[in-house]
Amino acid sequence: MEKGFNSDITVRGQKYHIQTEDWGRQNPFLVSRIFCNGAVMKTIKTPYDMVLQTGPQQTTEAIRLALHRQHSTVIDTLMTGKLP
Repeated sequence: MEKGFNSDITVRGQKYHIQTEDWGRQNPFLVSRIFCNGAVMKTIKTPYDMVLQTGPQQTTEAIRLALHRQHSTVIDTLMTGKLP
């Protein structure tokens, strides 16, 4: 299981915390949560098979890159006003 990413951003005066984590190969999902004032505003749960190739491509580095890509996409989408 890979460690995740955490970011704090402010969008139009509102503070958000974004957390993205890998739930591991036994529960193969990348999960991002957007928090506002301590409450979960949105959860994005992506199965490995949507972002990784099967077999040897599911390496630690491939998972880490997919995790970073999802975290960045959530931040970008939030900043454009499309989330939550």
